[in-house]
Amino acid sequence: MRVLVVNAGSSSLKLRLLGPDDALLADCELPAGTAGFDEQAVAAAVEPMTGVEAIGHRFVHGGARLSGPTLLDPGVEDYLGSLTGLAPLHQALALAGVRLMRRLRPSAPEVACLDTAFHATLPAAAATYAVPREWRERLGVRRFGFHGLSHAYAARRAAELLGRPQERLRTVTCHLGAGASLAAVRFGVSVDTTMGFTPLEGIIMATRSGTVDPGLVLWLQRQAGLSEPALTDALENQSGLLALAGSADMRDVLRGAGAGDPNARLGLDVYVYRLRSAVAAMAAAMEGLDSLVFTGGVGEHAAEVRAAAASGLAFLGVALDGERNAAAAGDADVSAAGARVRTLVVQAREDLEIARQVRSLLG
Repeated sequence: MRVLVVNAGSSSLKLRLLGPDDALLADCELPAGTAGFDEQAVAAAVEPMTGVEAIGHRFVHGGARLSGPTLLDPGVEDYLGSLTGLAPLHQALALAGVRLMRRLRPSAPEVACLDTAFHATLPAAAATYAVPREWRERLGVRRFGFHGLSHAYAARRAAELLGRPQERLRTVTCHLGAGASLAAVRFGVSVDTTMGFTPLEGIIMATRSGTVDPGLVLWLQRQAGLSEPALTDALENQSGLLALAGSADMRDVLRGAGAGDPNARLGLDVYVYRLRSAVAAMAAAMEGLDSLVFTGGVGEHAAEVRAAAASGLAFLGVALDGERNAAAAGDADVSAAGARVRTLVVQAREDLEIARQVRSLLG
């Protein structure tokens, strides 16, 4: 089955056509953002992609109702649209992609593949907020987790690279890109993750704050008179590395830190500190660690970030080989000889996970 994968991220729209054997037949990445994407450019990119038999769409939030790949119909689209407020940087873009693909490839069934689905296995202790019962039971407030498609693929690929079954591995997967999250994957199952009810919780990201004291948000509403839209924009679009270092691009941050820019150094130090702390927390959720995986744009390409994070994790058994880490390209083992925990770099291939789920659903 030829599957066209439509991956609407917070900063780009990725289009990939995969053959029945997962061969990459066509590949295109276009800019996207709060203003959406250029529909004419998307149409031009899709036009030469022939033989499309199904379309798989990445959706960041599936809410409490959807816990696996789902055939898109008006009812499902309405439900996914109702979750836009919980993932404002992603959900609307994904729905726009659905509507556009329906015009461009009307005969191909469209499937929603959900980033939250992989984390549906979180135990109650990891998924539950200590908030009023009415919020939890009537409003469905809980920790959902995100980047599940990437975490699922990275954990499975790590097991393949190590030649060991997932059922015997405790793996922390670090998806580090414009958005960033970690997952504790114990024996192939997600048991904890850093993002929660929305993709704003967790470590700091390109423009997102990550976890902040909720009391701070309340204080800003009372004392600074900031409205909910203003707070949302600040925490989603004006925080993270951008707020600390002056750039949302880790490459700029690394260059600035290397040149002695104190703001860039602070941004890098905060990023690495939160990352290192989160790895340790995920390992604690599994009562141990066998493999550590870096994926996503930063995870794959920022050797300095990997080295800095690993330097404080020796107590867990993490140690990197400096030359391997610096030279890593594509999938690679960057562990030091004799390290108890194997550290891997895995190319992010959410498209392969989406295509797998589409074929599973449609047979």
